[in-house]
Amino acid sequence: MKMLRITLEGKSYEVGVEVLDEGTVRPAVASGFAPSPTAAVQPAVAALVTPPPAVSGGGRLVACPMAGLVFKCLVKPGDVVTLNQVVIVLDAMKMETPIKAPVAGTVRAVLVKEGDAVEEGSSLLQIDGDPQ
Repeated sequence: MKMLRITLEGKSYEVGVEVLDEGTVRPAVASGFAPSPTAAVQPAVAALVTPPPAVSGGGRLVACPMAGLVFKCLVKPGDVVTLNQVVIVLDAMKMETPIKAPVAGTVRAVLVKEGDAVEEGSSLLQIDGDPQ
């Protein structure tokens, strides 16, 4: 079991999650804060561990994990990125949040620009994975 601290609307919750298999988590018991925060936390936890969707050509769309503003775009089409390299920095709730590449490969398209408002789940960029 993994313990996570998640802040929603200014309130902190400690939540235990059990990793069942690659990419799947199940909320466990919350530790005595607000009544039943796990229902509100479940989508946020799922967004952290759900792999981004595959796109034509074997690439990946990098999905936005939360609403915010694109603070910095650190890559451009044609750039080669490594797994977990920071590719975009979001400004969400006055905090800078790094967005990392889910695969190593070449950036095919950057779908946002600095200053853009983005919603949770929207596509930020596309990365074509390197052939192995």
